[in-house]
Amino acid sequence: MIGKTIAEIGPGDHAALVRLVEEDDIASFIDAVGDLNPVHSDAAYAATTPFKGPIAPGIFTAGLISAVIGTRLPGPGAAYLSQSLKFVKPVRAGTRSLPRWTSSRCSASAIASGSRPYVSTSAARRFSRARRG
Repeated sequence: MIGKTIAEIGPGDHAALVRLVEEDDIASFIDAVGDLNPVHSDAAYAATTPFKGPIAPGIFTAGLISAVIGTRLPGPGAAYLSQSLKFVKPVRAGTRSLPRWTSSRCSASAIASGSRPYVSTSAARRFSRARRG
């Protein structure tokens, strides 16, 4: 794991994590949260939807940002309090994900004054279909 203290983080600092999304990942997530929407787990049903096949729950992909924040930057001990999401395309098993976290500002003055420090960030995820050979 990588990590920086709040005092060490500056605007433009970033971290990413590459992950191949597997069917078992999606199935485990669905079981954990109870999202029984058949578009995620029933191939026959999902084929009748505009997606033409099963897709991962959107919040599964958003959760990948948590892995970046908790293990890369800021790192161990970090927690984020909110996020705003927009899902622009479906993620399927076999998709390679690249969640990326970028610091846009850090409250150095809050650190100096003993106030609660914060990091304002933007997080983007890029996805591409994995090539299976």
